Amino acid sequence: MATTADYKIGEYTFPRGWFMIATSEDINTHKPLAIRFFGQELALYRGRATGKPVLMDAYCPHMKTHLAAPNDTSYVIIDGGGTNIEGDSIRCPYHAWRFNDKGECDDIPYHSGPIPKKACVRTWTVKESLGAIWVWHDPENGKPDWDHPSLPEWDDKAWVQWKYDDLGELEQHPQEVIDNICDYGHLSPIHGSTVQRYENEFSGIYATQRQCGPHRTLVGEDGASPVLHTNTVYHGPGVLISHLTGFYESILMINHTPVEDGKIRVWHALLVKSPNGNEEVTVEDGIAAAQFQHASKLAFMQDFEVWTNKAPCLNGMFIPSDGPFMKARIWYKQFYNPRSMTQEFLERCEGVYVPSGAEPYTL
Repeated sequence: MATTADYKIGEYTFPRGWFMIATSEDINTHKPLAIRFFGQELALYRGRATGKPVLMDAYCPHMKTHLAAPNDTSYVIIDGGGTNIEGDSIRCPYHAWRFNDKGECDDIPYHSGPIPKKACVRTWTVKESLGAIWVWHDPENGKPDWDHPSLPEWDDKAWVQWKYDDLGELEQHPQEVIDNICDYGHLSPIHGSTVQRYENEFSGIYATQRQCGPHRTLVGEDGASPVLHTNTVYHGPGVLISHLTGFYESILMINHTPVEDGKIRVWHALLVKSPNGNEEVTVEDGIAAAQFQHASKLAFMQDFEVWTNKAPCLNGMFIPSDGPFMKARIWYKQFYNPRSMTQEFLERCEGVYVPSGAEPYTL
C-alpha cells in the first residue's frame, strides 16, 4: 500500500480535520472500546456520570497497560461490575490507577504520597453528533479550525435518521478516495450515470461536486431513474456530505478515517426526508428510507470494489475531460501541511472547473 510520502502530499503523515471514529451505538455500553486510528492505539468510552464520550491514548503511563483492551479477569473489572469505567474516569486493570476525563491520574489506591505530575494520559477533542463520535486530529496540536459535522435535518421529525453502514477497512491511501470528488469520467462506466451537467469548485476547506442526470443504480421499483441532482461537498479531508434531490430528498454521508498510513476505515449513511410526505416519519417511511440507503450503498460499493483492487495512482495519466484531478490534489495538500501554508495551496486551486466537453452545472 502506498503512503503519504509516496504521493508527496505534505509534511505530515495524517491530515488535519474532523474524523469519525465510532457510531454512538458503539459506546452505548458499560465497556470501554479499544480502537486504532492514525497509527495509534486509543481508548474510547462513554462517561457514566455525564454520558459524554471520552477519548484518550490507550496506554497507562505506569507500565503501559492498555486501558480499553478486553478484560474480564482483573478484579478492577470484576469489582466494577464488569467494567473499569468509574463515572467519567477509567481505571487501569493492572494496578488500578485511575484517570479522569482530562487524562489526569487522580487515584492510586496503594499509594499515599503525591501523585506524579507526569502520571497522565493524552486526551483528544471529541464531539458527538449525527449518531457518530468525531475526533479532531491535528499534527500541530491546534484547536479545531472548523465545526464538527452537524445537520439541522437530523433532529427534524420529517426525516428518517440513518443507521451507519460500517464498510470496514480499505487498504488504500485516502488520496484514492478524495480523487473521486472530481472524477467526471467514471460516472458513466461505474455508476451508469448519464451526466447532463457537471462542475467542481474548491474553496477553503470545501471541495464540491455538482452534477445531474439519470442513474442506473439509484432507481425506483419500476427500474426507471428520474434526473438526480447531487451537491456533494467534502468538509475537510474525511467527511463527505451530499444533498440529493430528484428521487427522495436525502442527504448522503461517507466518512473515511486513517487507520494506518495507507489504510482507512469507511462508513456510509443516508438521511431521507419522509418518502410519503409526512410531517413526522412513519414505519413505512423508515422501510422506504432503508431501501433507498441500500441502493445508495450499492452505488458507493461500485467505487469501493474498484479501490479494493487498484494499484496506487501516484502519477496519473490525466486528460482534460477526466476532471480537475490536479486541482483536487492541491486542495487536499492543505491538510497535510502547516496551517501557515494553507493560503499558498488555496491560491493554486480555488475556483470553479468544468471538464472538457461537459456542460457546467451552474448555468
